Amino acid sequence: MNDAAPRRARVRAPELVGKGGWLNTGGQQYSLAELRGRIVILDFWTFCCINCLHVLDELRELEERHRDTVVVIGVHSPKFVHEAEHQAVVDAVERYGVEHPVLDDPELATWKQYAVRAWPTLVVIDPEGYVVAQHAGEGHVHAIERLVTELEAEHEAKGALRRGDGPYVAPEPEPTALRFPGKALLLPGGNFLVSDTTRHQLVELEGDGETVVRRIGSGVRGFADGGAEEASFSEPQGLALLEDVDEGASVVVADTVNHALRRLDLATGTVTTLAGTGKQWWQGSPISGPAREVDLSSPWDVAVFGGKVWIAMAGVHQLWAYDPAGGTVAVTAGTTNEGLVDGPGAEAWFAQPSGLAATADRLWLADSETSALRWVDLDGHVHTAVGTGLFDFGHRDGAAEQALLQHPLGVTALPDGSVAVCDTYNHALRRYDPATGEVTTLATDLREPSDAVLVGEDIVVVESARHRLTRLRLPEEAVRVESVAHRTQRAATEVAPGTLRLDVVFQPPAGQKLDTRYGPSTRLLVSSTPPELLLKGEGADTELSRTLELDPQVTEGVLHVSAMAASCDDDPANEYPACHVHQQDWGVPVRLTVGGADRLPLVLAGMDEAAEAQTP
Repeated sequence: MNDAAPRRARVRAPELVGKGGWLNTGGQQYSLAELRGRIVILDFWTFCCINCLHVLDELRELEERHRDTVVVIGVHSPKFVHEAEHQAVVDAVERYGVEHPVLDDPELATWKQYAVRAWPTLVVIDPEGYVVAQHAGEGHVHAIERLVTELEAEHEAKGALRRGDGPYVAPEPEPTALRFPGKALLLPGGNFLVSDTTRHQLVELEGDGETVVRRIGSGVRGFADGGAEEASFSEPQGLALLEDVDEGASVVVADTVNHALRRLDLATGTVTTLAGTGKQWWQGSPISGPAREVDLSSPWDVAVFGGKVWIAMAGVHQLWAYDPAGGTVAVTAGTTNEGLVDGPGAEAWFAQPSGLAATADRLWLADSETSALRWVDLDGHVHTAVGTGLFDFGHRDGAAEQALLQHPLGVTALPDGSVAVCDTYNHALRRYDPATGEVTTLATDLREPSDAVLVGEDIVVVESARHRLTRLRLPEEAVRVESVAHRTQRAATEVAPGTLRLDVVFQPPAGQKLDTRYGPSTRLLVSSTPPELLLKGEGADTELSRTLELDPQVTEGVLHVSAMAASCDDDPANEYPACHVHQQDWGVPVRLTVGGADRLPLVLAGMDEAAEAQTP
């Protein structure tokens, strides 16, 4: 036995099971036994979730540096009904450049075995097949890499580490002109500009929507300014036209994974950076200032409204704005809390806003995770037209109060004052009419529509998962579809009515400690749907444990828990220690049952040692 090895809580890792099978393995099916000797990192994700996409990007460098010892396995665990479709998972794996094996688990079997409660969650399994760490949310890869380094040394000394190539097998590339395009823009001359997201390029097409005129960007993931061939993007999305008297027409590009806004000079093809540093915004970062000095977080779409470029900042559930005249950016609406709350911009909650469209007096937005259509008025107040919250979705027409969408990504203002919605996971184009308050369906059988632009009496839809633009005549009458309603399929946690102990488990990574130099380093925010569920325990505090009082008269609901902890390197000799913010939002469906649990543990980082048996 290696006496120098640190003692860790360990629990035998459950087997990996998924009805959809394995992707990115060349058809090979795997068990944990076949991966013994490797350090395995399970990434529980779902492709609608922006935080999950952040983690995919965080993991890339770790995977490269530890290629011969670490196997990352994505366990795809769906939230929306569409995400349980196998082909949709296949598409998402290619769309987001996932270069490790993925287990498609549409029934959440492995999710349940590992007691996962949040997207994303990372679980580390040592070379002997034991779970040694669990982390919910993003921003944990620095801690996981340190643990990986320790596990490599520890198990190399034991003779238990097996080095070599991993099980990843790259799929064959497909020869289509576009690959999972995100957004489109009608240019002044009648051509289209399309964000060719998976190929990290912009593509100009002729008015037929098919013939390629030119490509802008190297086609390799990167962050570089320059001419059309030298410049690089990383999964670009939204596009908005800017008319500058001195510089001519240009396009603002939401360069999503670079956390930046870029400018394309339409005449020369030159790309420059307008806003963002290339680093992701974290709690505590500036929320306004010179545009090139302020971090952004996954800008997904852009639109010109009130003289400024408004930004759907999907990564932090907010709206921001870029001021071309002053060269500044600032938050305009949203608190960073995820949910659906209307009111003044500073108090509103969003959930991954992903599509914008401006009229003279309204900014319409597709709020994807709440399956909602919302809008901002000229006074900055936020309103909801369609949608009720994070867990209700479907395909139902009729009065807006009861109509349902499923993860919409695009919105387009129509000439009559109504709004077309790219209802992405319903594969449909929907319409909301403010005059009547009615929702109808304009077209179906569109594969993951993500944006649409008006061209005369036609509407051109970006069919992202069919890799093309599709032209439709705006119908005079709506298409009729059968109503379907859904709720997120996660099983509710059975808890006892009355007193419930909420414990957010956070163990600072090895070599770090809680950062208390400027006051409390932790924060816990709790609320519920319906609000009546919580008799006691709602609100914000600095302790990560709290006693909640649940109303026995409310038989089921959702506990919304948001936790944050800051840790820094524990080295007194280092005057400027590296610090990291760990944060996660949970939506935990609960059912009040006599005999249910009286403790709800949520693991932010580490292991819940109160519940896990320790193995010597």
